[in-house]
Amino acid sequence: MSSEVGVLSSNLDVPSSNLHVPSSNLDVPSSKVEVSSSKVEVIIVSSPIPTPQSPIPTPYLKNCCKFLIMIQAEEFVEAARNLGFGWYTGVPCSFLTPFINYVINDVQLKYISAANEGDAVAIAAGAAIAGKPAVVMMQNSGLGNAVNPLTSLTYIFRIPLLLICTLRGDRLLQDEPQHQLMGQITDKLLQTMTIPWEFFPTDTAEIEPVLQRATAYMQQERRPYALIMRKGAIAPHALTRSSIPERENSNSAHIQQSFFRDNKEQRISRSEALTRIVELIDPENTVVIATTGYTGRELFASKDSANHLYMVGSMGCASSMGLGLSLARPDLKVVVIDGDGAALMRMGNFATIGTYGGANLTHILLDNQVHDSTGAQATVSANISFAKIAEACGYGVTLAGDDPALLDALFTADANTRPKFAHLKIRPGTLEKLPRPNLTPEAVLQRFMKHIGSN
Repeated sequence: MSSEVGVLSSNLDVPSSNLHVPSSNLDVPSSKVEVSSSKVEVIIVSSPIPTPQSPIPTPYLKNCCKFLIMIQAEEFVEAARNLGFGWYTGVPCSFLTPFINYVINDVQLKYISAANEGDAVAIAAGAAIAGKPAVVMMQNSGLGNAVNPLTSLTYIFRIPLLLICTLRGDRLLQDEPQHQLMGQITDKLLQTMTIPWEFFPTDTAEIEPVLQRATAYMQQERRPYALIMRKGAIAPHALTRSSIPERENSNSAHIQQSFFRDNKEQRISRSEALTRIVELIDPENTVVIATTGYTGRELFASKDSANHLYMVGSMGCASSMGLGLSLARPDLKVVVIDGDGAALMRMGNFATIGTYGGANLTHILLDNQVHDSTGAQATVSANISFAKIAEACGYGVTLAGDDPALLDALFTADANTRPKFAHLKIRPGTLEKLPRPNLTPEAVLQRFMKHIGSN
């Protein structure tokens, strides 16, 4: 069988003649393939995905899904493992169930169940910069949740990931109405984000060529490559192992309210907090990931260092990326510096960190109660106890207050095997003539990866 590919780079050097670099919109007619073993006519629909303007002929629709050609999950996962893929994260889809079950059952593979698809992209990005090739799995209905980190994290920093996105709303199937539009635009959305894609293989002989094309692109361009999975692409596979790691009793988590002085006039600035954090860490074994906006810029202004990663865009994804990195590199101490607006945007990741995170992850939230870099519009953080949320989600140590002594207590606290969290209230405002990093995001990341010894 042939496999059609949508690719947006004409410089790709891959060992396959099946790779197509379109100069205009693809318009490939449907083809019929004879399967000699069963004499069943199977309809293979090539890209682009059929739409109401270019539907598949009715006779084909009647018969195309009666007989399914599928692969075993083991065949794809083991082929991917041979190429280095051992880290998986995502949000489930029924089309993906056998695939996810196989990964979870294998104790040598790592699976992180993310709160949403955007977090999954950022978690996988963290693993990837640690040198662990990663796979992100999602339903196409959740592709919209992943657009921001795919366009302002993996694209800007050039982080290669393998995406497996299912095709709900496929016009070859009768599906729920909420999937109708996304089913028509999944391929177009990937192309708009300059993510090359092809259909997930349904024949054993296709697996290796597909993975070779994907890895060749990822290695050369250092950006994501996508596989669109249709229903029935993988044979059923039973789940035999618990999918979520068991934690000891969470009652050991605690909040120390004594760090509140309740005097807003005495609150320190963001810059002062960042300076103290830098003083408290050892740059040889500790890395710092600073959220987007003024936080990353002020950290750069305070002290530019190879162990610092300044996020741009992908708001709220710093903690997810930090989680992925901390899990992939347990020898490193990872400090994530978050903001109240960013934390509110992706609060679901608190639960993911509490479930999977280890003691080498420290999550600091600097809360000035405003979106400082966009005009100081108020956030709702004045009404939120982030420390109680972190405690409920399973962090090992959770501190809150407006006294900078909180930071000293945080770095000396013992969280046993769990991540640590601190919610520090600060005052709004930033430095005059605040500079931007004078390195590109890609250069910042390459320097960071060299510092931690990652390829």
